[in-house]
Amino acid sequence: MPLELSKRHKLVEQSAIRYMSIECARLGGINLSQGVCDTEIPVPVRRGAQEAIESGINTYTHYAGISGLLEAIAVKQEKFTGMSVDPGSEIVVSAGATGAFYCACLALLNPGDEVILFEPYYGYHLSTLIATGAVPVYVRTSPPDWSFPMADLEAAVTPRTRGIMINTPANPSGKVYTGEELAHLAAFAARHDIFVFTDEIYEHFLYDGRKHTAPATVPGMRERTITISGPSKTFSITGWRIGYLICNKRWARSIGYFNDLVYVCGPAPLQAGVAEGLSKLGRNYYEALARDFARKRDILCDGLAAVGFTPNIPQGAYYVLADISSLPGKNSLERAIYLLQKTGVACVPGEAFYHDDSGENLARFCFAKEDDVLKEACRRLKRASGSCTV
Repeated sequence: MPLELSKRHKLVEQSAIRYMSIECARLGGINLSQGVCDTEIPVPVRRGAQEAIESGINTYTHYAGISGLLEAIAVKQEKFTGMSVDPGSEIVVSAGATGAFYCACLALLNPGDEVILFEPYYGYHLSTLIATGAVPVYVRTSPPDWSFPMADLEAAVTPRTRGIMINTPANPSGKVYTGEELAHLAAFAARHDIFVFTDEIYEHFLYDGRKHTAPATVPGMRERTITISGPSKTFSITGWRIGYLICNKRWARSIGYFNDLVYVCGPAPLQAGVAEGLSKLGRNYYEALARDFARKRDILCDGLAAVGFTPNIPQGAYYVLADISSLPGKNSLERAIYLLQKTGVACVPGEAFYHDDSGENLARFCFAKEDDVLKEACRRLKRASGSCTV
């Protein structure tokens, strides 16, 4: 028998987000595709990691994380969501929020179990489910508020339904789930006795007076909810790969064992840096972050609208889904490549967020950039409308 890749390799392909980032780098463009968040790292976070390295915090840690970080996460969670957490038994620090979700799926889902995803979805949620043998089932949400009929949610349930993913604020739509919507989802989860996976990594990127409600704080949700978040976006440290999950200790230990197997532990000095940031940066920091990113959102949305790429104004997170149907191409990938080649601005084709062709007229643009970069991107986008020459 000749040497071949495993059958599993066909389940996971290079993401469209990564592909567009690579193409952007090759052409020397402005990357508004991947949410790398290249704004400044807060000083306490940087200093905390540097001091940890110098003081010798460089070896393996407990698989769930260093005690200082676990305690800081617990304090922050209670302060911002009202959720009381035992740092010694209900938190697992992992290799980013993606790593936390992967380990949770390994521990809680069996091959063939179904998990409901809201469309448009984040592609790494989909790929993680598929890679662990779970089966995604889709429920479509619609603009402008990305709502969904409860009848569609009920219709998605089968005897194999084991979980649901709630991403709030959501990537790529920017939807922030309301308390009323979460109450309906809580009743749904209890009625069908399923796990609730949440991705709340954009919890502090909130606009126009909106508030983040942690799904686990809704009555009846605490025991069944796997809360996933991290500092990658709020501290601009996406490359540090520090994320975490919070859940009932019934689930946390087994999730931690898979975390130990796959990642061993998060980078020790970087855990210390995050702990320092969580401890020293208070509410004022996060409120200023939201104001800063609201301004960035408006810069990009105004620029998109000016060239005829009608934006769906996000309620949270730091992405905009915009209509690029005016560009040449048979689908969103061809249109996104045309835009990159014409203007040097990279975006993510909308087809990356749907299981069918529903995203063919859309593209996702990221505004986690310095203001000058966003303004330059908006100037370049005018080339696509013919108002500038290449």
